[in-house]
Amino acid sequence: MKLLKQYLFKHLALSFFPIFMTLFFITSIVYLVKIASLTSVIKIDFFELMQLYSYTISNILFLTLPISYFVASIIALSKLANEYELIIFTSFGLKPFSILKLLFPISLLLGLTLLILSLGLIPKSEHLNSKFIAQKQTQAQFNIKASQYGQSFGSWVIFMDEKQNNKYKNIKLFQTQNNKDQFILANDAIVDDKESLSLKLLEGKTLIIEPKQLNQIDFKSMNIFNTTSKYAYLPFTNSYIYWKTYLPKFDKFKAKFSYYILISIFPMISLFLILTLSYFNPRYEKNRSTFLAISSVVVYYVLAFTLSKKLLYISLIVVPLVWIIGSYIYYYKKLKPLY
Repeated sequence: MKLLKQYLFKHLALSFFPIFMTLFFITSIVYLVKIASLTSVIKIDFFELMQLYSYTISNILFLTLPISYFVASIIALSKLANEYELIIFTSFGLKPFSILKLLFPISLLLGLTLLILSLGLIPKSEHLNSKFIAQKQTQAQFNIKASQYGQSFGSWVIFMDEKQNNKYKNIKLFQTQNNKDQFILANDAIVDDKESLSLKLLEGKTLIIEPKQLNQIDFKSMNIFNTTSKYAYLPFTNSYIYWKTYLPKFDKFKAKFSYYILISIFPMISLFLILTLSYFNPRYEKNRSTFLAISSVVVYYVLAFTLSKKLLYISLIVVPLVWIIGSYIYYYKKLKPLY
């Protein structure tokens, strides 16, 4: 029996890895093209391109792993059925339900991995991706040139005498707010773009001109942030706080949460369907397992996507029940009477 299990897992691995690598490569190309399209809006180099791509790996794995496992399992078992080896397995006591028991631990482990990817890593990756793009778009707006008038930094009109990389000499800033004119003069300034775009002014003074008074403040260091930037991203501490914060407030997060769970449990609730689509008699039936596997994936994903948007949390009950009951009825009528 142990040798039969090893033989079965070997065939499963031989089918899984080529399918997974192919899907992973195709999906990666799609994401890379999408990232490359950002170059029309922001300027990124090769290393930043790879950084953005690294943020998409969790999404790519989440998309490819369940499909690869489901299709590979059916293809591996159907190959054995086509060569009459499943009949030999049955004669040695490895009936369809025994194969289901062998596949269940793998399906469970895969389901837990997908839950970690979808509910834990994807929100963090999306936050980093949005933050990176927002910072780049904000930096693209900040293209201040030396000795030119009419340039702005947020709500400030800015002028400088000299520019060297991210360092500026003899900075002058001006703004009018609430009937107050404010001037800032500084000897030097440094651009800080690590978190949010800001100017660090060194050795200067601020003049605040009001209708009846004039105030002057001397400073050694002052930071001015570009608070008027239109590019923003959701704050993120950790995945638990992320879902706890946004789930009660927005239906789109409830739909996303439900969809992630439904896709994550797909390998576990499809075991009866895997068996039923894999077993066939090559003498009397054609091998349609690959077509049926792909069709089943499409049906489930459309069902999960549509109902998670319409039913939200209720879809977490409706979709698995419909899928498991439908799969078992199909298994009971087609496979169980024969084996």
